[in-house]
Amino acid sequence: MTSLLTTLWPVFLLIIAGYVMKQRSFPGDGFWPGAEKINYFILFPALLFSSLANAPLDNPALPRVLGAVLLGLGACSIGLVIAWRLWRWPAARFGVLAQGVLRFNTYLGLAVVGSLFGKAGLVLAAVIMAVYVPTVNVLSVLAFTAGRGASLKALLLPIARNPLILACLAGAASNLGGLELKWGSDKLLALLANTSLPLGLLNVGAALNLRELRGELGALTANSLARLVAAPLVAAVCAQLLDLPKLESAILILFFALPTAPTSYVLARQMGGDAHLMAGIITLQTLLSAATLVVALAWIT
Repeated sequence: MTSLLTTLWPVFLLIIAGYVMKQRSFPGDGFWPGAEKINYFILFPALLFSSLANAPLDNPALPRVLGAVLLGLGACSIGLVIAWRLWRWPAARFGVLAQGVLRFNTYLGLAVVGSLFGKAGLVLAAVIMAVYVPTVNVLSVLAFTAGRGASLKALLLPIARNPLILACLAGAASNLGGLELKWGSDKLLALLANTSLPLGLLNVGAALNLRELRGELGALTANSLARLVAAPLVAAVCAQLLDLPKLESAILILFFALPTAPTSYVLARQMGGDAHLMAGIITLQTLLSAATLVVALAWIT
């Protein structure tokens, strides 16, 4: 337990620091949108590309890991559809609730994986993300268009524009094509990658909005329990069914135990979703995960 707390407290301290800095307008309100953009479009893709470019893709457990990811997302999606049928939520609300259950905070996840499992864990996490991220993007768009269908363009455009997905595809192509990073390009990518996670965690804190926790307490609580408690249990069952090795099982369950992504707010606004509810879900899940992740990590490590 001591080692877990030692791993997690620096991560959440950076999140708290980002929140405090934003509240005190330091270094200025204009800093945060720019920091988020440079991280999302340059620094974080560099981390994913370099991880996948050097990943041992011949790991015999990889097909089962990716199968477990899809099985877990499928089970969670079926549960969401059943709930939608029962409560008849409008698409603007259903899309938000679906994002709260299906999406995950990549910055927080990779920071924890790197601290606990090192380079081997980051490589495996990047491979999982190569399947997880595009699948969740498609499912999120489908949820926001529930009951009225979605065009092929609406499904594929968020994927085609997502720099994280593009970085994963480029890294995997580089790996499979035998492209060697020469002339210091590997060192450049390492510098960019090392900057990504601390800045990303500060951005997570800056995105928190405690005012959005007012009202909708039942929906916020239910959605948070579904994401932080039920989803990792589903992942554990999938890992057991597919007989995953210990490291692969641990990282799979960790991904399903993470709070939802702050970028869910952006998609909610683009798709006409309930942005107030989305902001509340992001904030509450991030706060609760400080406790639930300790429990989840104690269980899987």
